[in-house]
Amino acid sequence: MLSRDGITLPSMTSLRTAGIIGVSAACCILLPLMIGFASAKLSSSNSLQGIILSGILFPAFLLALLKPRLLVPYTLLIWAVAPELRRIADWSEGVYHSVSLLSLAPLLTGATLIVPVLREVHRIKRSWSRILLLFAAALAYGALIGLAKNGMGSVYDLANYVVPLLLIPFFVVTPYTSKDIDRLLYAYANIAVLVAIYGIIQYLTVPPWDAFWMRHADMMSIGQPYPLEIRVFSSLNSPGPAATFLVFALVPMILEKRWQGSLRWIGVLFVVICLLTTLVRSAWLVLLVMLLVYIGSSPSKGKWKTLLQLTIVAGACVWIVPKLPGAEGLVARMETLTSVQEDHSYNERLGLWQNMLPIVASNPVGQGIGSVGQGTKLSNGGELGEYGVMDNGFIALLLTFGALGAILFFGALGAVVKQIVARVTRKDDQQPYARLALAAWCGAVAGLISDNGFPGLKGYLIWMLIGLGLSAKEVIESRKKGIPHAAIERKIISR
Repeated sequence: MLSRDGITLPSMTSLRTAGIIGVSAACCILLPLMIGFASAKLSSSNSLQGIILSGILFPAFLLALLKPRLLVPYTLLIWAVAPELRRIADWSEGVYHSVSLLSLAPLLTGATLIVPVLREVHRIKRSWSRILLLFAAALAYGALIGLAKNGMGSVYDLANYVVPLLLIPFFVVTPYTSKDIDRLLYAYANIAVLVAIYGIIQYLTVPPWDAFWMRHADMMSIGQPYPLEIRVFSSLNSPGPAATFLVFALVPMILEKRWQGSLRWIGVLFVVICLLTTLVRSAWLVLLVMLLVYIGSSPSKGKWKTLLQLTIVAGACVWIVPKLPGAEGLVARMETLTSVQEDHSYNERLGLWQNMLPIVASNPVGQGIGSVGQGTKLSNGGELGEYGVMDNGFIALLLTFGALGAILFFGALGAVVKQIVARVTRKDDQQPYARLALAAWCGAVAGLISDNGFPGLKGYLIWMLIGLGLSAKEVIESRKKGIPHAAIERKIISR
């Protein structure tokens, strides 16, 4: 505060904070109103989607302004249920939409993380600023190439990269205590259990809105819309994202009792059974890698405890799974994990690598963001483009970013793991979160053999677990300096 002639003037920092809060509050009020107004001018189907979207976004803005720590679990919930809301909306109208406004709900909800980030942007340390700049350079390069080659599809795809990455500065400027992290992982586990329970119901009954979507979505790989003949996608938009959502919740649930959610081990079994019904084998690879990394980096006493828990879960699954309805198909699918040379999917992925590598080598500039994945629908009349389905994450990244962009992107990933390893080597009570972050990083890299997991839902889960593992760092440093916990909210030591 400044004093002049007896009048107290606000400081520049106070004015800047007030301005950011004012702009954020205005967005909180105006954006839902704009969506509602636009919806009134659209067709009845788009109007319904707009109303639902407004109802989703308004709480997100309020949380971003008032309770930013609750914003992450709320966004997880929206990632989990938005595809199901879209299917119910389409089914209620009797019209299938290949492109829907509700597809934007998770991204727009996640984008509200920018509010607390802008409010405290001055707290970001130099080490994290360098990492963010590396990612920003890679994404800027890919976006420029993408705009030139892929049009508006690149904008949607860019958002799928940027929104998950917002979690890094969010966790840097929003210190989390151990209890805060445990609450978030507990909430995630509960959401995952709900997703699993609905997935099991879907496997046994196939609700009419899910059957409607399956008949019109033209996805032959997800089975038939009949009980026991479906590859479960639960409330997500396909088996892959459903398996991803469950796996990244299942690892913490198995490893630590305080991360299991309300149903404890019963919830773990629900998640495992639902994961089996998705028939996504690459998810089990990610699960195995994450568990091995966490256990391998644990103290000796913790290793035996975790191994015992894994043995119990595996034994329960071996006993329960053969008794499930349609168990023959589930068991047959999982048996292919031990005979990958005879598996059609494995051979297709091997052929993809051999066919695409020369194409990538002949195009060092890259195709740009929007050339791979769901973003190709926007530049291809609602249908997936040439590289809409890419079952190899390394190829997808090289094809998207080219040689220069890939160097920047993988360089940023290397800088992130360097920060994580530095945290893991510290012997303190926050080490379990750092080990979980390391497990998530390794799982993400291992998962690149099947798909590029850094954009979209999987990217959100990856950066969430990594960010949580590093977010308690400020709390520990403040303890060493004798700063009370309450003061962390007001001041973080900058370097």
